[in-house]
Amino acid sequence: MQKQQQAFEPVPLDVLIIGAGLSGIGAAHQLSSQCPDKRYLILERRQAIGGTWDLFRYPGIRSDSDMYTLSYSFKPWANAKAIADGPDIKKYIEEMAEESGAVHNIRFQRKVVSASWSSDKARWTVQAVATDADGKEVEETYEARFLLSCSGYYSYDEGYRPRFPNEESFGGQIVHPQFWPEDLDYRGKRVVVIGSGATAVTLVPAMTEQAAHVTMLQRSPSYVVARPLRDGLAHSLQKWLPLPAAHGLTRWKNVLLTSFFYRMARNRPEQFKERVLHMVQTQIGNNVDMKHFTPSYKPWDQRLCAVPDGDLFHAVRAGQASVVTDTIDSFTENGIRLSSGEELPADIIVTATGLKLNAMGDVSVSVDGQPMAFGERMSYKGMMLSDVPNMLVTFGYTNASWTLKAELTANYTCRLLRYMDRNDFRIAVVRRDASVQEQPFLDFSSGYVQRGASVLPKQGDRAPWQVHQNYLKDKLIIQYGRIDDGVMQFQ
Repeated sequence: MQKQQQAFEPVPLDVLIIGAGLSGIGAAHQLSSQCPDKRYLILERRQAIGGTWDLFRYPGIRSDSDMYTLSYSFKPWANAKAIADGPDIKKYIEEMAEESGAVHNIRFQRKVVSASWSSDKARWTVQAVATDADGKEVEETYEARFLLSCSGYYSYDEGYRPRFPNEESFGGQIVHPQFWPEDLDYRGKRVVVIGSGATAVTLVPAMTEQAAHVTMLQRSPSYVVARPLRDGLAHSLQKWLPLPAAHGLTRWKNVLLTSFFYRMARNRPEQFKERVLHMVQTQIGNNVDMKHFTPSYKPWDQRLCAVPDGDLFHAVRAGQASVVTDTIDSFTENGIRLSSGEELPADIIVTATGLKLNAMGDVSVSVDGQPMAFGERMSYKGMMLSDVPNMLVTFGYTNASWTLKAELTANYTCRLLRYMDRNDFRIAVVRRDASVQEQPFLDFSSGYVQRGASVLPKQGDRAPWQVHQNYLKDKLIIQYGRIDDGVMQFQ
């Protein structure tokens, strides 16, 4: 393909948003409502709105958080399902884009490749590559006062995909959930799903509807909890209250309950674990060995997997699905040979082995001509990076809905912009105190977090450099705390 250079948006924008998913569209709404005088654009590398909810197309794709907290506070969730299907979530985001007018400010098929900050100009220069109707790659240049990354934390180009011994001998089809073939026919087939995380526990019950049998092959178990597909209180409130009020009450109920159970899990892990395992035993019955659902780690050392109405447990109890805990010796022509010597027959193998983390969509970032590595920076309130001016990065919670933190980040962006306008400031940057000690950005033992630890920024051992997995604490600090807190510096 040919390349040509094109200057784009010659007048500097106030804010350039990267990503038109749940976070990006929400941020656009906040800018429109709180800073209506600001010019913004959204650059989206795909041809559609939705981010994660447009990318993933595997059977049963759904939220792993309740929709009353995963949805926006300013757009009530009216769907009957509290755990929603991917297409419904994508439709919800599209509706928000239309209602807020954000859809008119999206530039699709723009892959951001670099962003460079100039202190002299007090602005970002962003290079993006677009593909025009003739198949030519067009390099576009954008300039903006502020950069807001809403591109998530994992690679869209590749998932985590370990190579297994003797894969080439397998006579069937090997599929990764992130790149699900539209024409995959698994009717009457024997399927083995490798993995035990949120994707695996979603795929297994969904595929049993057509497959002959589905086996979840896991190296070690995860905590799996059943959650109601529908929220009874939410439906009751909607009968008596206006939808926004019912949504708000349900949202806060779920925030508080999630926070309560998380604190219980961390403070009394053995009691919490015993309770979870008792609920699992009740769901699957006495004919399934509980070793397949008994993790070796403490609750919330990794993210809990939610299954709506216990669909995974019902599939296992009915014999449509099974769970095997073992390691892989090698692939064979007809399936997988385990370290125990057992062979699992398979026509299709699904490698639900996880995500590959990256930072800001692998955008190359520099500050005043010096390359910036995310892993060498410290996170300020989980939103900004040390010594990187006029840039915010959206990163949600690991123990609650992503949108809760995304909204706080978007609100803070608007607060910061208004504060700078009132005081005639052009540059906002946080400077790290050398005495602040580094700690991992996420205190999580999940494989994808450990593999990507070097990619993520660090957090500090004291405020405001700590990353709180606590919405209530963050809301107090981010939404109501001082902008000029002594760490943030202005010019």
